[in-house]
Amino acid sequence: MNFIASLLSNLNYGTILFLMLLESTVIPVPSEFVVTPAAYHAAGGNLNIFLVILFATIGADIGASINYIAAYYVGRPVIYRFANSKWGKMCLLNQEKIEKSEHYFDDHGVVATLTGRLIPGIRHLISIPAGLAKMNYWKFLFYTTIGAGAWHAILAALGWYLHAIVPEEQLNDKIAEYAEYIKLFIIVLVVIALIYFALKTFFKKKED
Repeated sequence: MNFIASLLSNLNYGTILFLMLLESTVIPVPSEFVVTPAAYHAAGGNLNIFLVILFATIGADIGASINYIAAYYVGRPVIYRFANSKWGKMCLLNQEKIEKSEHYFDDHGVVATLTGRLIPGIRHLISIPAGLAKMNYWKFLFYTTIGAGAWHAILAALGWYLHAIVPEEQLNDKIAEYAEYIKLFIIVLVVIALIYFALKTFFKKKED
């Protein structure tokens, strides 16, 4: 954890990519405390905000691909065993969380890979049921990129906005304060996306 803390205090494109890679596997790295501060510094001219989003999304894609490949090849029993192990608990995992992400994937199909990237608690695990279901990898990567990119764009917009109103020493407190508003916004966004895809599927079946 001291290693991660040192990376958080020295954000550049490489550390952003690496931390988002970790966040998309099973390591508990909160993306809001990576992308938002990076965008905050971008607003001050130290980084490029578009590159912040790009490298964060590439990192998320790599991390999600690791989860996907592991689930694809090792299967459910090994995944559950790891989640219930000491190492799994150190990563804040348990079987219930894995099952929750599986239920979400089963209920919403492949689009869950996109919308799941926006939901706290499921975001970093949604790639596991995609791998277990042996979803086409390129489709998985496409939806993951869109979902992760959208999430990082939201966090980057927050960081850019906070630069104008908050001194740096108060930044983390403000990020935590705005977290609830972000969650509400995400829930609304996900509901809209699910309604859109449900209507799209309905009208397609009706035409057929």
